[in-house]
Amino acid sequence: MATKRAAGRWIVTALAAGLALATAGCGADAPRQTTATKAAQAKAPEAKVAATPKVAAAPKVVAAPKVAAVPRSWPKAKGPRPVGATIPVKGTYNGGLKRFYGTGKLGGGGQDEGQDPLFKLANGAVLKNVIIGAPAADGVHCLGTCTLQNVWWEDVGEDAASFKGKSASATYLVRGGGARKASDKVFQFNGAGKLTVTKFQVQNFGKLVRSCGNCSKQYKRTIVLDQITVRAPGKAIVGVNTNYGDTATLRGITIYGAAKKKISICDRFTGNSSGKEPKKTGSGADGKHCRYSASAITYK
Repeated sequence: MATKRAAGRWIVTALAAGLALATAGCGADAPRQTTATKAAQAKAPEAKVAATPKVAAAPKVVAAPKVAAVPRSWPKAKGPRPVGATIPVKGTYNGGLKRFYGTGKLGGGGQDEGQDPLFKLANGAVLKNVIIGAPAADGVHCLGTCTLQNVWWEDVGEDAASFKGKSASATYLVRGGGARKASDKVFQFNGAGKLTVTKFQVQNFGKLVRSCGNCSKQYKRTIVLDQITVRAPGKAIVGVNTNYGDTATLRGITIYGAAKKKISICDRFTGNSSGKEPKKTGSGADGKHCRYSASAITYK
């Protein structure tokens, strides 16, 4: 009996002890887990929210550069007209916008001095509505007062036109038209009087107008250039001889494609009658021989 009771008490005691241990273990573990978790949560860095990426600003729209207006187009020829001998003109000659070009002895197409012209105009003659193609020989000669109206030189030969009148009262008028591909001069002013070029266009040239610098007979020459369209490349618009009293008046000059202003506006020379190369003495407006204001020249 004693043994059974002792065993029973042992069992009860053991069960009680086990229950106490189980209870104690559960109570101790719970607080430790809670504290550790809170500590870990406190130490853990907060997740950073990624900033919204910046959207690149739209590129600025750059305005397209202004393109200089191109001078009006050249007329189309209304048929060929070969010229084997110089055409003399008295009164008015209307070419009907045919293309005149040299053949035979007029077909060389070189730059030699002293060539014959395609047209030779008597004093008071008018030449109009003519296209001069290549070869152009020595273009047009005016022996006195003359008018060249709507005359176009597609490929200038020696010179486009030479003015040879001997009277101080001679007047030469070039109205409308144009010239291109002149390796040297477009208009050669050898004679006396006044030359006016108006509403004319020139491109790819050496000089537009040159008062003869070394002719055997020299004169005072007056030049007026008005409403001229110039397209580079080119060397000079006009050249005068100061020692003979030449003057050049310019207005309404529009120059295309010469951003660096390399085309000389007006050159001054000391001319001679000996045939020697004339000496250049200056360039630009001087109010006496080269007459123009800054507003008279427009670059585009």
